[in-house]
Amino acid sequence: MSIPTEASALDKRITAACKAVLSQTDRLESDLGNVKSEWKTDGSRITETDIAISEAILGQLAEAFPEDQGFSEELMTGDPIDVTSRYTWMLDPIDGTNNFAAGLTQCAISLALLEDGEPVYGVIYDVSRRRLMQGGVGRGMWDGPDQVQVRQSRLTRSASVGFHSPRDEGKYPGHGEAIVTQCKVRAIGSSALHLAYVAAGMLDGVVDHNVKLWDIAAAVAMVRAAGGEVRFLANNPTPLRRFDLGMPRIFYVAGATAMCDDLMAVLPGVET
Repeated sequence: MSIPTEASALDKRITAACKAVLSQTDRLESDLGNVKSEWKTDGSRITETDIAISEAILGQLAEAFPEDQGFSEELMTGDPIDVTSRYTWMLDPIDGTNNFAAGLTQCAISLALLEDGEPVYGVIYDVSRRRLMQGGVGRGMWDGPDQVQVRQSRLTRSASVGFHSPRDEGKYPGHGEAIVTQCKVRAIGSSALHLAYVAAGMLDGVVDHNVKLWDIAAAVAMVRAAGGEVRFLANNPTPLRRFDLGMPRIFYVAGATAMCDDLMAVLPGVET
């Protein structure tokens, strides 16, 4: 029996990831706006659909790759868990749960594959467009059947930038005003889609103060595959060594290199 190459090991996981995500799209769409939600202690929402999708996707991946670890905040209980496997799955079963609970379609299933703690491939199902997005370094970025790239743009009044304002009152003062006066701001309620849309060339950049790694890991791999950058300006979570629900919130900018430079230059208190 031949020994699988590293490329084939990764390719098998990519195929399985796409299959697992697509297996849950009917459930996600049928439950949209039709399930009760509860508020967690951190102020975020959860529904029974979050839990069901997490169990289904991570269950499929565990059966196919029992040597891999799989994490979802919806299934996490107890103390933080050390990352000990070469390949790790990180799932956000519904990114944009507030939208989902309200019946708004700007939400997504977001699944990332990490190798040695770094995002190497992402698979995102965009409910609003009923489209599978996927990509990883060396494999390109795909929006459905179309190969796409990051816009090589600068920060101008006509640029479209996804923005998620600071959650903690008084933190990062002036950032909201700085962004609003420099470009067209988009805030759709899904951190994963903000960043994935940068990878697909639909947004020029992103400024986000409030995410944790599971929100954006899949899209981080996509942006890098599509010729862009994700610059962690506070609380860089990679390489991931421990899965911890209490990990600090990430502040980052993303886009083409020039866009990242421009965003950092206009944000008060950010060193360039």
